[in-house]
Amino acid sequence: MKAMILESPKPIDQKPLVEKELEKPQPQSGQILIRISVCGACHTDLHTVEGELELPKLPIIPGHEIIGNVEKNGPGAERFKEGDRVGVAWLNWACGECVYCRNNQENLCENARFTGLHADGGYAEYTVVDERFAYPIPDIFSDLEAAPLMCAGVIGYRALRLSEFKPESRLGLYGFGASAHIAIQIARHKNCRVFVFTRSENHRQLARELGAEWTGSAQDMPPEQLDSSVTFAPAGWIVPYALKHLRPGGTLAINAIYMSPIPELEYPLIYKERTLRSVAHVARSDAEEFLPLAAEIPVKTEVEGFELQDANEVLKKMKESRIRGSAALKIR
Repeated sequence: MKAMILESPKPIDQKPLVEKELEKPQPQSGQILIRISVCGACHTDLHTVEGELELPKLPIIPGHEIIGNVEKNGPGAERFKEGDRVGVAWLNWACGECVYCRNNQENLCENARFTGLHADGGYAEYTVVDERFAYPIPDIFSDLEAAPLMCAGVIGYRALRLSEFKPESRLGLYGFGASAHIAIQIARHKNCRVFVFTRSENHRQLARELGAEWTGSAQDMPPEQLDSSVTFAPAGWIVPYALKHLRPGGTLAINAIYMSPIPELEYPLIYKERTLRSVAHVARSDAEEFLPLAAEIPVKTEVEGFELQDANEVLKKMKESRIRGSAALKIR
């Protein structure tokens, strides 16, 4: 099978991903073999190939927004039948035994494995995964439309929940890439008033098209204090501004697996019971709740499609904020 492999992390300008021909993986007990049609490209992939995340496995095939069809069931795998369309997300496996798994917090599992980090991901023609960590995809979405739902959508949904947003509340979104352009649709479905902070005029335009009431930069003061906010940008300097925009009792959720240092905070920024919290990974329940909701809304994903061999250029465009909405690699 064809795959784009990371053998050694380096800046994306140096094209760290190389195309190789590999043997097709075979499903083990409880696993399914998936013939991949599309794999979304995510900022986490960029952090992976540039070495900003600790890499437990090299070489590794990145990619964790996988859409494809079941080609073969391993021994004991019975959840799906051959030909079923499924998606695979970031959480690849959890132990089910640690204190976090027993407390319905498998996203914090001490032994968790993640797709494209511990286990080979979707920048390839095939992948295998434990059948418990694959999800049926609503028929309303094409393969290309569905790919961003598997990470950008699911983690955006979780981030909104952790921001404690409520219907008809005032919500701030900082950064407006793949995840935020889905999160705003969930928020507008709940009749939230959405305020978007992004440096890109192209992204501001998309935010307005999707229902943002106001757009500006992170340094700008919105016309009203916000009830809750999510920052999707991996830039620590944004956090003090986002807290300044938040009303007393409001919550700011940081949705970033990697972030530059957060500056020292003056106490008044969090005084009056403002909450600052991180968002760490996703649980299966997030995907199981979000995918039917995405179909109900229905979420319209803005996706630029590229060929598998263009993976380096796609991640470079993402780093330079030259992707409108999200990007995905078309495998077949």
